[in-house]
Amino acid sequence: MNRRRKPGRGRGEDVASNENGTELTAAQRADQPSSGNRPSSERPASRRGSLGRVLTREESYRDGHLTHAAFVSIAILTFITFVGNFTQLQLSAALPTIVAEFHISVTTGQWLTSVFQLVMGVMVPLTAFLTRRFSTRQIVITSMAVFTLGSLFSWLGPTFVLVLAGRLLQAVGTGVMWPVLQITVFNIYPLSRRGVAMGTVGMAMSVAPAIGPTCGGWQTDMNGWRSIFLTLTVLGAVALVLATLLLRNFGASDKDAKADFFSVGLSVFGFGGLMFGFTNIEAYPFANPMVWLPMAIGVAGVVWFALRQIGRQRRLDAGTGTKVPLLDLLVMRNRSFTYGTVIAAMSFFAFSSIMVIMPLYIQDDRGYSATMSGLIMLPGAIGQCISQFFGGRALDRFGARPVALTGTIILFLGTVGMSLIGPSTWIWWVSICQFVRQIGMGFVLMPITTWSLNCLEPKDVSAGSAVTNTLRQIAGAMGAPVLVIIMESLAAMRAGQLGGGAAATVSGSIFGIQWVLRISAVISFAMVVMVLVGVRGDGSGSTRDLAHRAIARMRHVEV
Repeated sequence: MNRRRKPGRGRGEDVASNENGTELTAAQRADQPSSGNRPSSERPASRRGSLGRVLTREESYRDGHLTHAAFVSIAILTFITFVGNFTQLQLSAALPTIVAEFHISVTTGQWLTSVFQLVMGVMVPLTAFLTRRFSTRQIVITSMAVFTLGSLFSWLGPTFVLVLAGRLLQAVGTGVMWPVLQITVFNIYPLSRRGVAMGTVGMAMSVAPAIGPTCGGWQTDMNGWRSIFLTLTVLGAVALVLATLLLRNFGASDKDAKADFFSVGLSVFGFGGLMFGFTNIEAYPFANPMVWLPMAIGVAGVVWFALRQIGRQRRLDAGTGTKVPLLDLLVMRNRSFTYGTVIAAMSFFAFSSIMVIMPLYIQDDRGYSATMSGLIMLPGAIGQCISQFFGGRALDRFGARPVALTGTIILFLGTVGMSLIGPSTWIWWVSICQFVRQIGMGFVLMPITTWSLNCLEPKDVSAGSAVTNTLRQIAGAMGAPVLVIIMESLAAMRAGQLGGGAAATVSGSIFGIQWVLRISAVISFAMVVMVLVGVRGDGSGSTRDLAHRAIARMRHVEV
């Protein structure tokens, strides 16, 4: 029998209810008023005013709404996560200019975006440890300090290597923010309201791709690409001040918690080695040690990392071990969670490369400015912002299956349409197709992620959030270099067939982009099939689930 689960309990916690029926853990009950049952709003101001005190669930969500303190804190977390997404995508329109200024290849230049995603992917598994060991304020304030330092470094760095180092620090600073926000939302909101909550937060996240490439292109044309990092330095400083003055703590911390930093090293060598090997394919043949050696090290590191996490979790569950894994991969035993995570990762793999490739088509192949490139991509991001919000509402009403199926079909059709571009295609056709694609992404990404996490036991939500966000970021980091390399290989082959020259180079580039878009369309079609096959059961919107909801509504009306 499928049951809707209640959110927010950690492993082994003693749970009771207060007079309002709100479930409280032992730690939360200890935080309740000792005299009477006064609501938290009637507590002494000195106690309520302490930023360091942990907000209980009752103090965070009451009478169907967030309390003021929780609302302000979630708004700050959302803003900081928005800054991270803004940072990740703002360079897409400026990438051709940066490549030309430093006299590097496109494959090398895209490391500014792929390294950002890779480092974020490595940071996400640390979230489970960081949220156990440190308070919310400690995590956020430290992260924003590192982010601001990285932005300053990239702004002033005279070489590509130093700019890349600054991007790495930016990724370290923002890598844990989305998981922290996601875990906070899941802990505060009841199951029936998570879809709307995640859709609202996701809509705010979608504003970043809406204005990031456009602002980046405009700044590049007006003041050069370094002005982008000046803006990010200012935003980082503002976020740091807000977090210091207004952010509250959620969840207790354990000063005795320890992290498995050896596993962190394995993940860095594993995924970093794979990316480095893929990147070198452009400059070296596959038989060269610069290609196969880092790829071999990468595969070995990834396998060792996975086996280490599984072994530690099994010993912990059996009571024969005490060391907590960096990433609890055993949550993948939940079939529904695995399907949702794989679908989300596939969407990131295909989508991230488009954000790198299409500005190259618009600027290098068609001769438009960086500002124009950002404006062409703008409607799509606005579409995703809107569809993500309504996708969350539709998830709560209809379930994940019909919403995700609609999204994947729209995504597939938009990608097929975009693959039809040519040397004289109406340039706003790209904008229309990207709008359609991102409408589909909005109906896929947040609903499928929320549904997959809802399928886990409450104690596993934190581990599941770390797993799904890690795989998504790594898929996005791997997608860009892999598909860019395919594009450049096909472009070089086609240009050679046409006899060389400037015209042949442009024709070859468009040929390569067309085929990469076709590969993305195949991936999107595979997502449609996976939703049909794998998104089933409680909360998915299956026939049985919808029937249960209808019966529940009828009983409510009768009462």
